[in-house]
Amino acid sequence: MSIHPTAIVDKGAKLGTNVEIGPYTIVQGGVEIGDDTKLWQNVFIATGTTIGNACQIHMGAVIGHEPQDVAFTGKPSYLKIGDRNIIREFVTIHRGTQEGSVTTLGDDNFIMALCHIAHNCRLGNKVIMANNAMLAGYVEVGDGAFISAGCVVHQFVRLGKLVLASASSRISKDVPPYMIAERDSMVASYNVIGLRRAGHDPAVRKQIKNAFKILYCSDLSIKNAVEKIDSEMDSPEIKYLVDFIRTSERGICSFRKRRVYEL
Repeated sequence: MSIHPTAIVDKGAKLGTNVEIGPYTIVQGGVEIGDDTKLWQNVFIATGTTIGNACQIHMGAVIGHEPQDVAFTGKPSYLKIGDRNIIREFVTIHRGTQEGSVTTLGDDNFIMALCHIAHNCRLGNKVIMANNAMLAGYVEVGDGAFISAGCVVHQFVRLGKLVLASASSRISKDVPPYMIAERDSMVASYNVIGLRRAGHDPAVRKQIKNAFKILYCSDLSIKNAVEKIDSEMDSPEIKYLVDFIRTSERGICSFRKRRVYEL
């Protein structure tokens, strides 16, 4: 274990083996940090935060501080971060608003500089947020999603697995799994490259392509399109897509016509 002499680590913090804490970093009481995690200089880790193994948190990051929410009353709430997450410079991640509530990040996420993850957000695994992307409260992000630079996501919105949110897009409705979102809550296409990189075989990619066409390029209503997709396709990926849309409370992004990438 390596703790710089200028760092302030509360005696009530629990540190794993081989933890490295840099200059002027502050770790409050009630924090738990897993093995092999490194905190660079000037990092602030607030009470109620749990950080997993082999994470890196870079300069100026503020992790687990009080939420920016007028409903917050100061009651205990939490932030839980999984393993192997990289959190870059000046990122802010806030703990939950309501007493006992939690903001969560899974494993292997890459959060680039100046990003903001608000209270009660839930991120899956292998999510990438590029510089200055911002998530409002209660946003849910599925595994493998890529949120590009300057993208802003409205509170309570859900982004499904392998969603690609384009740079500077403004998202106020749910983005179905495997889709590309851009501009103002618009879907442009399905995420062919993301599907390939995630290892989905051609048969699954073809089903998702067909589902996209039924959902966004036919004259069917959303309800009827989902019923048609559900009746004609049976892969786990399609079931997840159908369930995601059926459980949407905000509604899903509409379609912006552009060229559809071919497999």
